[in-house]
Amino acid sequence: MATYLEFIQQNEERDGVRFSWNVWPSSRLEATRMVVPLACLLTPLKERLDLPPVQYEPVLCGRPTCKAVLNPLCQVDYRAKLWACNFCFQRNQFPPAYAGISEVNQPAELMPQFSTIEYIVQRGPQTPLIFLYVVDTCLEEEDLQALKESLQMSLSLLPADALVGLITFGRMVQVHELSCEGISKSYVFRGTKDLTAKQIQDMLGLSRPAVPLQQGRPLQSPEQPVISSRFLQPVHKIDMNLTDLLGELQRDPWPVTQGKRPLRSTGIALSIAVGLLEGTFPNTGARIMLFTGGPPTQGPGMVVGDELKTPIRSWHDIEKDNARFMKKATKHYETLANRAAANGHCVDIYACALDQSGLLEMKCCANLTGGHMVMGDSFNTSLFKQTFQRVFSKGLNGEFRMAFGASLDVKTSRELKIAGAIGPCISLNTKGPCVSENELGVGGTSQWKICSLDPSTTLAIYFEVVNQHNAPIPQGGRGAVQFVTQYQHSSTQRRIRVTTIARNWADAQSQLQHIEAAFDQEAAAVLMARLGVYRAESEEGPDVLRWLDRQLIRLCQKFGQYNKDDPNSFRLSESFSLYPQFMFHLRRSPFLQVFNNSPDESSYYRHHFARQDLTQSLIMIQPILYAYSFHGPPEPVLLDSSSILPDRILLMDTFFQIVIYLGETIAQWQKAGYQDMPEYENFKHLLQAPLDDAQEILQTRFPMPRYIHTEHGGSQARFLLSKVNPSQTHNNLYAWGQESGAPILTDDVSLQVFMDHLKKLAVSSAS
Repeated sequence: MATYLEFIQQNEERDGVRFSWNVWPSSRLEATRMVVPLACLLTPLKERLDLPPVQYEPVLCGRPTCKAVLNPLCQVDYRAKLWACNFCFQRNQFPPAYAGISEVNQPAELMPQFSTIEYIVQRGPQTPLIFLYVVDTCLEEEDLQALKESLQMSLSLLPADALVGLITFGRMVQVHELSCEGISKSYVFRGTKDLTAKQIQDMLGLSRPAVPLQQGRPLQSPEQPVISSRFLQPVHKIDMNLTDLLGELQRDPWPVTQGKRPLRSTGIALSIAVGLLEGTFPNTGARIMLFTGGPPTQGPGMVVGDELKTPIRSWHDIEKDNARFMKKATKHYETLANRAAANGHCVDIYACALDQSGLLEMKCCANLTGGHMVMGDSFNTSLFKQTFQRVFSKGLNGEFRMAFGASLDVKTSRELKIAGAIGPCISLNTKGPCVSENELGVGGTSQWKICSLDPSTTLAIYFEVVNQHNAPIPQGGRGAVQFVTQYQHSSTQRRIRVTTIARNWADAQSQLQHIEAAFDQEAAAVLMARLGVYRAESEEGPDVLRWLDRQLIRLCQKFGQYNKDDPNSFRLSESFSLYPQFMFHLRRSPFLQVFNNSPDESSYYRHHFARQDLTQSLIMIQPILYAYSFHGPPEPVLLDSSSILPDRILLMDTFFQIVIYLGETIAQWQKAGYQDMPEYENFKHLLQAPLDDAQEILQTRFPMPRYIHTEHGGSQARFLLSKVNPSQTHNNLYAWGQESGAPILTDDVSLQVFMDHLKKLAVSSAS
């Protein structure tokens, strides 16, 4: 029998699914006592080379309220050519194409190794991918130059038949017509007046014209694509034109007086982009890519006025209800985000500026549509250039790693209901028998729309056990869940990926140790963290921390072994032992602590946390620390101040930053130039090793992390010191003088103190 750890890993590799519990408590009452909800992390497009798509369509259950897909868990009668749906138990006839099936001649979807299978849908028109660039021209000269070069470079990475459009904005918004030869023509809109989708389409001439009857009959629809294509043209046709057009882009010509911000109409530019695509390509895969170099300063969606002396809102202003544009701007962008999402269009935001650029207000555009959010200091940095290039990277099979216009449909067996999902999705409001009243995240539905997906996009899906305590599930019974993801592949095919999984039910009274052994503490930590971060968007920070603490104490009371009122007797089994420290680091993370981060930075961190897979999410919660020294090969060390020693180099990966930190002695040797002397060759290698490892991470991660090289006492050492567990601080001075790491000047409690408090509260008979 494989261990649970192996079982969990195999399932993740095959199906892209990680459950918090891998044996399920069989009644509603017991499930609530488990504290951590029954939930899973689903990566719908997890990359697998051994999963060639099949060239036929899935067979569906005939019951209109079910429509589950035929899968290995269904019971099949090969002689009568019938199959019983494992969700609603309806008996279905196989379609004629399956006449030849038998026990030895099974279609792929009935084989257990194909619990995840992908189908290609042949019907329906194929539409090309659409990329609409929305470019801010209120940039400094060199920034604009760098951005223009990146955009020109991206044209060569797009598929040849992709459609491209260009909107530029500053004080005015210009929609460029791309089909004119030798003359640039654009439609100019005022940046202060909001227009409805209908008005935008009328002004751009996109509404169907009232065609005069020609020989007694109206012109047929071939006229339509010609109209829409003035602003969206295939790359191969206008490659040269658009390259020239981008090259000629000038800075916004409106003069900006001393002490003022440039007038930037981001809100209207986005509104026109959404309206343009709504009118020309509804319900098709499309990306609106917004490049902005500062906050919107006029018109609907403005975040700050143009007076430089009034700073952009901070957390302090928001708490004091002093951010006068925030509510109105957020509402403007939320309306746009919902309109884009309803049409399957995603919005990327690339914001490069030294100050904030309004990501807090605009975040919903990327969050609800599955778009990317990238934040940098300038378009002229390798961080932006390389990250932007990675948007167009290709997977192992040589195809773009992006999918569009997806919908996810979740089906459950009758003992389970769906409470909700957290991730880059919006609800499709599909009510049904398997939708729970209790909502966690985006609930009240069994289907969600995900406008843009890549192989690492991960949703958290929360379930509720509804089986009553007095209705036992027969021994050996299994609960099942089916995930059906329909999407537009980057090759423009429609595809359907179906994953069907089952887990055993167990009676929590007699088989608690089975349930306990099958607890996946890594998945549980990420699922609870997603809930916490989701709550932090609408609740006060301290309340969220209190909620997380209460859940942790209850979990320890339920699964810890201890004698009442004796903290020293407290023990947690191996499957729970890491969970408290994940929670300790989560409480200190930038997802829940806004101190020292601007509202834009917090929005940026939370955006990425709500869409990354399990491994990356764990790195974000508890960064990885590697030590390099002369005492042996590089090794992972505790994320603790005791790991900071003078004779080692540390490499820390927090997902957003890669920090290389030279200990005191190493830094002195480097200053003395030992690495350049032939007899200290090994020191040179030691200095090089972490640089090579950091390079490897920098090459693959999206978005590219900030790279920080610092040393003991350096100003940027704060990045490391703020993340490690402060086991030595200026408050426990007795540890000074001994060689035991670097003391950290903080009043934060250490993991040790946190655990002591946790044990005390868990064993207390009062709680």
